[in-house]
Amino acid sequence: MLPRTFFARPTLDVARSLLGMRLVHLDQGVRLAGIIRETEAYIGEEDNACHARAGRTPRTAVMYGPPGHAYVYLNYGLHWLLNFVTEADGFPAAVLIRAIEPTEGLDWISARQGGRAPKDWANGPGKVSQSLGINGALQGADLCSPGVRLFIEAGTPFPENRVTTTPRVGLNKVSEPWKSIHWRFVVKGERDKELGIRN
Repeated sequence: MLPRTFFARPTLDVARSLLGMRLVHLDQGVRLAGIIRETEAYIGEEDNACHARAGRTPRTAVMYGPPGHAYVYLNYGLHWLLNFVTEADGFPAAVLIRAIEPTEGLDWISARQGGRAPKDWANGPGKVSQSLGINGALQGADLCSPGVRLFIEAGTPFPENRVTTTPRVGLNKVSEPWKSIHWRFVVKGERDKELGIRN
């Protein structure tokens, strides 16, 4: 389990460092896990793509809290999306987990993906949560306390030549510079093509 100090850093550093780490959810006693391969950073009230742009609300309150907590929200009423709160207590910032490579609990994940090919099990943020059984019940969960069901384990970091940055995905209504800023981190390479991750 990664310590709180891992998350209590600049959000861009956390978003990059999460690549290669292992996301784990203990769901009904079953360990479901995967290697993180794509993240996005959302930083502060000035970031027009960040939920905190509207200030502190009941929905975003966890983003203003201590780092190392889960910010889980329902996107367009359809998909739960998983974020990790970063930086200092009181400053709203988080990292969205956009894609993983499933490594544990594959039978459970396959059943939840309804016949999709393995490369499509977790190559989008909604599918990450669906595959690992993550939902609104985990909103505000502390990733760094003993006995938690959702946490990050140390993995093998990807070298710089395997990582690229791009603009964040799906921000058609977001103003510049926030629409085009390179705050998406993604592992590149043949394995990622197999997993359906867009470089």
